[in-house]
Amino acid sequence: MGRPSKYSQEFRERAVRLVLEQRDEYPSEFETIRSVAAKLGIGSPETLRKWMRRSEIDSGSRPGMTTAEHEQVKALKREVAELRRANEILKAASTFFASMSK
Repeated sequence: MGRPSKYSQEFRERAVRLVLEQRDEYPSEFETIRSVAAKLGIGSPETLRKWMRRSEIDSGSRPGMTTAEHEQVKALKREVAELRRANEILKAASTFFASMSK
């Protein structure tokens, strides 16, 4: 489990919205990101850039795995690991009881 973010989801959405609204006022998207990050006190413009990319993926305007899909994959991986552990326990128990009946 990752560490909790110091930025709320609402803050992230607001920051992304500000970049989208101010995009035309700067020569490049990264200049917009750098300016908005500084105004909002975000430690690194790269953080805001990643939020922008995630937002684009989630909205479907950029290819990639959405946040919901990513969470689903993580949940399925956890479930598979749990089932594998349970399967190993059952195999060990089966071997143990088979050896006791001899």
